[in-house]
Amino acid sequence: MRAVVFERYGEPAEVREVPDPVPAAHGVVVRVEATGLCRSDWHGWQGHDPDITLPHVPGHELAGTVEAVGDTVTGWRPGDRVTVPFICACGSCPSCAAGDHQVCERQTQPGFTHWGSFAQYVALDHADVNLVAVPEEMSCATAASLGCRFATAFRAVVQQGRVAAGEWVAVHGCGGVGLSAVMIAAAAGAQVVAVDISPRALELARKFGAAECVDGTRTPDTAAAVRELTGGGAHLSLDALGSPATCAASVNGLRRRGRHLQVGLLPSPTGTTPVPMARAIALELELLGSHGMAAHTYPPLLDLVRTGALRPDLLVTSRIPLDATPAALTALGTAPGAGVTVVEPWA
Repeated sequence: MRAVVFERYGEPAEVREVPDPVPAAHGVVVRVEATGLCRSDWHGWQGHDPDITLPHVPGHELAGTVEAVGDTVTGWRPGDRVTVPFICACGSCPSCAAGDHQVCERQTQPGFTHWGSFAQYVALDHADVNLVAVPEEMSCATAASLGCRFATAFRAVVQQGRVAAGEWVAVHGCGGVGLSAVMIAAAAGAQVVAVDISPRALELARKFGAAECVDGTRTPDTAAAVRELTGGGAHLSLDALGSPATCAASVNGLRRRGRHLQVGLLPSPTGTTPVPMARAIALELELLGSHGMAAHTYPPLLDLVRTGALRPDLLVTSRIPLDATPAALTALGTAPGAGVTVVEPWA
């Protein structure tokens, strides 16, 4: 099969022929019809993820058709249209027994712990636990956009963030995750303030439901701007980018007893990130993390997509072939971009 491969961190990837994957006894191989290009893929390519072994094929947001099935898989067969969370749970550890598959103690992640979906085929583990059926009316491009950014945003805003109608929600960073969060919070009846440095990202945020937008290039103190626009601060604020500046701005833009949600990854040389804890203490803020979404919790999300209450398809702003993926991956370092880029490996 053809796949995007990098041999060294930070050096250009290339498209080349590699062996086809084979399914584990508990797994499947999926023919990849569409796969999203995510900033997490860029972090992996930069060497920020210790699970990656070189040479490596990235990619973790995917949808496609089951091609081959392992001997112990009971719920899936070749030809089934599927997507999958970017965290594949084992289904048997204590966290999985509690239903918390997104923090599975023996999790695997396509594109990180093993070769991923920037390829024509990808192997997925524990299929009976992790695969999600793609509704017949949903395109693979739309389904691929659910796998990481949209599902992650849904869990962050709805399940972890406990968004309520009428609340103010601030979203710092309006790439794929951030725009998904804007759409989901607005659909829940919240008033959304979108913060970004890209006019195009803010334009899309307003299109997807943001009531207010803050341009970080023109606003030295974005947290102060959020507090002013919301009459005292956001009830819920997300750092959807992942940087010390956006993390601090998210916390500093909250009102008393507000909730900060860290969604964007925060790699650093020391493994820690400065957080304004004095404000967190004084205002009794909640500091929360959110890490993906378990496959068994997808039905409410899929129902909202099916009824048109949520439109992840509108977030797909470009489609590219596999050959264009190495350059697009590199570009994420300097221009994370607005919207979702979908790779179509067979195009």
